[in-house]
Amino acid sequence: MTSVPMLAALRGSIERIEAHGEAYSPRRTPLGHAEADASLQGGLALGAIHEVFAQAGRQSPAATGFVAGLAGRVAARRPMVWIRQDFTEVEAGAVSMSGLSELGLDPRLLVTVRATDVDHALRTAADALVCDAVGAVVLELWGEARQFDLVASRKLTLAAQASGVTGLMLRMTAEPRPSTAETRWIVRAAHSPPAPSPSSAWGSPLFEAQLVRNRHGPVGRWIMEWKCDECLFGEPAAYPQPVAAAPAYRPHQAAVTTNNKNVFRRSGYRVA
Repeated sequence: MTSVPMLAALRGSIERIEAHGEAYSPRRTPLGHAEADASLQGGLALGAIHEVFAQAGRQSPAATGFVAGLAGRVAARRPMVWIRQDFTEVEAGAVSMSGLSELGLDPRLLVTVRATDVDHALRTAADALVCDAVGAVVLELWGEARQFDLVASRKLTLAAQASGVTGLMLRMTAEPRPSTAETRWIVRAAHSPPAPSPSSAWGSPLFEAQLVRNRHGPVGRWIMEWKCDECLFGEPAAYPQPVAAAPAYRPHQAAVTTNNKNVFRRSGYRVA
């Protein structure tokens, strides 16, 4: 059993973490999206825990891509540890190394860990967070995961603050609950813009990211585009495709006719 002095020390540490003001000023990494970075007071806080939720199962790929982008930003070319339950891999499939490469991330820096259950996943995440050689730790939990309560959240936060390693909680088909997370996001897929060339099958990844908890700033909701070449988020372009110029010989305002037969006759076709 935990002793009373240990509990008192834990409460004191938590109070210092949760204190607002100048006493809490973590280092931050800008995401690249101007409005989101402004709400985050310069970027995502390092050495803290952040939560990303995909409340519907069909949104899990979008949330996974969003977390991969966040991990790539905060890791800064250092190793990333991705912890998943066996059940998650059965439901959602394995993390694709080629997919990470297409996002502009280096799959050689990723260490994946498969945990048998939630308890094992939480212990592994706590161990990984105390290693300051790691750039980011992703803990992916499926469902409500009752074991991840306020006490477990505080332990992960203390470990992250002590080492400076950033923890990213990826929650699939779960509802937000009280925690010590620095930020909480709800992510959905947004319509991607057309591909830059006809030979490209996909456009840039776009996310509808809603910041619903921000311990030291306002919340917000944005469409965020992941720029694979620059490995950062940004505002989507209003016109991703060039717009064709109007023909020089065309009048400024063309006459409107209600007789469709005239159009076909001018084109050389005849209508009965």
